[in-house]
Amino acid sequence: MATAQVIRNPARLEPWQDPKAVPYVRIEKVTKRFGDFVAVDDVSLSIYRNEFFALLGGSGSGKTTLLRMLAGFERPSEGRIFIDGVDMTEVPPYERPVNMMFQSYALFPHMSVEQNVAFGLKQDRMPAAQIRDRVAEMLALVQLDRFAKRRPHQLSGGQRQRVALARALVKRPKLLLLDEPLGALDKRLREKTQFELVNLQEKLGITFIVVTHDQEEAMTMSSRIAVMNQGYIVQTGTPTEVYEYPGSRFVAEFIGDVNMFEGRVVEDEPDHVLIRSDEAGCDLYINHGVPMPIGTQVSVAVRPEKVLLSKDPPPDGGGRNATRGIVREIAYLGDASIYIIQLHTGKTVRVTAPNVTRRVDMPLTWDDEVHLSWRPFAGVVLAQ
Repeated sequence: MATAQVIRNPARLEPWQDPKAVPYVRIEKVTKRFGDFVAVDDVSLSIYRNEFFALLGGSGSGKTTLLRMLAGFERPSEGRIFIDGVDMTEVPPYERPVNMMFQSYALFPHMSVEQNVAFGLKQDRMPAAQIRDRVAEMLALVQLDRFAKRRPHQLSGGQRQRVALARALVKRPKLLLLDEPLGALDKRLREKTQFELVNLQEKLGITFIVVTHDQEEAMTMSSRIAVMNQGYIVQTGTPTEVYEYPGSRFVAEFIGDVNMFEGRVVEDEPDHVLIRSDEAGCDLYINHGVPMPIGTQVSVAVRPEKVLLSKDPPPDGGGRNATRGIVREIAYLGDASIYIIQLHTGKTVRVTAPNVTRRVDMPLTWDDEVHLSWRPFAGVVLAQ
């Protein structure tokens, strides 16, 4: 999976790394039941000021229910929710310092762009002059000032998305919740808008929490991701951490593409672990130890882009992290090609290779016998 994560300043100590930092949003042991069904199960989570935080999961994982509890549309069955140090568990939605941008955008079709954006301010009885100035400022920020008089049906999907965003931001909430905000956009516009949202969030300094099922969207926009499954948070970390160091087989398979090799631990030292894998057709060597007894059955995750593909054997002659197979399928994607390799053991492996030469010059084709290899740092050992 090719992603384009926005890289933030690595020299700055992030708040979740600072033991003195105080969480801006604190979810404490929150459970939500609908009858006998548990949608969110004993979730605790800390989100810090000015974060762009993503709740990522498939359908039914609990991410939208958790977002609705933050907004106040649902009340927790158990647990507490704090925003900026204040207990919001029993506070109704209209009294929370929170705004929400819905997946459908929910624009009023009979109102102009500026009227849609001004609606919440009028409900709060803000003076007309202040409303006019605030709306003009926000429309300029989302680059829609010249469309102020248009109705929603006269706008493109991306423009309607920005109107909804302006309406959500114009009240200057402490926290903005976004429910699948880019789901209605086409791929090219979605990618463009992802960067626009990140830049806007950094400019305004508002904490964003986005719900999405799209791994690439979460990887691109967020400072951290909480991966949810069946009501639980199974891993929280930066995009790099959850992709490169998944904590479970579920996370490894949910975030991007991955090859899984089953095996058992035969050596475990502080500087390496060796796993014997019959289905890989070789021993798997990882350059760090794992706290697992000899003989433990494990899975080793190797991302497709970390596998090297060649007609020639590796320079060291093969052995560890080196196997052979036959090219069964090739998918040409322009910037990269995907190769489906059937190993001599019968195992199918996916390899992603950048197209540094033109397609007609590529050396590999269907039914070629090839060598696969990867570096000691490429594998991640998973016990669950």
